[in-house]
Amino acid sequence: MKQTSRHIPTIAIVGRPNVGKSTLFNRLARRRIAIVDDLPGVTRDRLYAEMDHNGMVYHLIDTAGWVPEAVGELVENLRAQLEVALSEAEAIIFLLDGRDGINPADQTIVDRLRKSRKPVFFTVNKIDNNQQEKFVYEFYQLGVDQVFPISSGHGRGVAELMDAIVEAVPGAKFEEEESEESEVPRIAVIGRPNVGKSSLINRLLGEERLLVTSQPGTTRDTVDTEVEYRGKKYFFIDTAGIRRKTRIDEKLERISSIRAIKAIGRADLVLLMLDPAEGPTDQDAKLAGLLLRRGRAGIILLNKWDLVPNPGVAQDKIDQAVKKYLWHFAFAPVLPVSAKTGFGLDKLFPTIDAVFQQYQRKISTSELNRVLPLILKQTQLPNHRGQPLRIYYATQTKSRPPTFLFFVNYPEIIKEAFSRFLHSRLAQALSFSGTPLILQFRARTKKS
Repeated sequence: MKQTSRHIPTIAIVGRPNVGKSTLFNRLARRRIAIVDDLPGVTRDRLYAEMDHNGMVYHLIDTAGWVPEAVGELVENLRAQLEVALSEAEAIIFLLDGRDGINPADQTIVDRLRKSRKPVFFTVNKIDNNQQEKFVYEFYQLGVDQVFPISSGHGRGVAELMDAIVEAVPGAKFEEEESEESEVPRIAVIGRPNVGKSSLINRLLGEERLLVTSQPGTTRDTVDTEVEYRGKKYFFIDTAGIRRKTRIDEKLERISSIRAIKAIGRADLVLLMLDPAEGPTDQDAKLAGLLLRRGRAGIILLNKWDLVPNPGVAQDKIDQAVKKYLWHFAFAPVLPVSAKTGFGLDKLFPTIDAVFQQYQRKISTSELNRVLPLILKQTQLPNHRGQPLRIYYATQTKSRPPTFLFFVNYPEIIKEAFSRFLHSRLAQALSFSGTPLILQFRARTKKS
């Protein structure tokens, strides 16, 4: 039977700062993912999650607050990230503040959203009861046909909003299915500027097809390159170096960084390149966290290994540093290489093949439920008012990355610590390596 893949539509939540976007995001995702604070502008990065509404699955994006009239470097960065989110989305929730009323910036945002030619759902938040419904009518002055009153904090009206979205943009059906396997893996090469990303691809190509200089930040856009090795094809995506946002002071470089982050979404597997002279940095840890959130398989490459004076000692120190700073990317194998001399690159493609195979693995439901009780015996289960968490059964719903759905009694009590424990033990028990595992929890219904 041929395996099929499904397209999962994306919903972006946009609006001015402090209108409740992150609260709505958390409610729809059924997890506390976004940071919620009363201070405007808390969300600065796009946040991603998968959600389902009555069996229809969507990707969900939370965005930074939109301030059309503001100026400054940070605001420009936020605006650029918002444009990326709008380009990825097939439906847009424009969230307005029912307590504050219409803001002069709202009309500007409405005009911009109309240019996107995408379904926009104009939603007035903080309408907590029937008496507050009267605050909704003034928003029709924006020239919109329908306004959805909701309370993201209490959940009022959210189901009706999602029903309208499903009718306009149907989600992917919630099914137990495996993604279509690709014969050619797509591999993004990422890292801080000047770690040797383009040099690596040039070495693999055996020619100077990509521009390489010693000046940090030469690569301004993503470049897709086909590489053939021993009769097998691979697509490599070279990307611009990603700096800390506080160091992104040029508009062109800011856009390049966003494109590089977006390229991760097109990849199956990511090579995270580090400079062994510096070891893993805070920015490398943030990149690793991004890869984990996007569910990408990965390999850590220690480039410029030819410059390391004492390789044995350096390897031990870097292995310890990787475990400390990149603990959330611990599933990735670590390879010392030299793009300049070719050292270690004989192991690269076999490692890519092995990791890509793991990324596409399918575990039977019987095998998964065999190891699950053994894992749960190793920890104290969360409880809800004295009732312990019960996992009735689990199944793998898709691969790339391997995604497991757990049917439980109280999904809302599952915290990050327990999810991280289950991830680690499950990977160990099932011998996964090189790929993250996506764990999803759902309340068991009568049909389940």
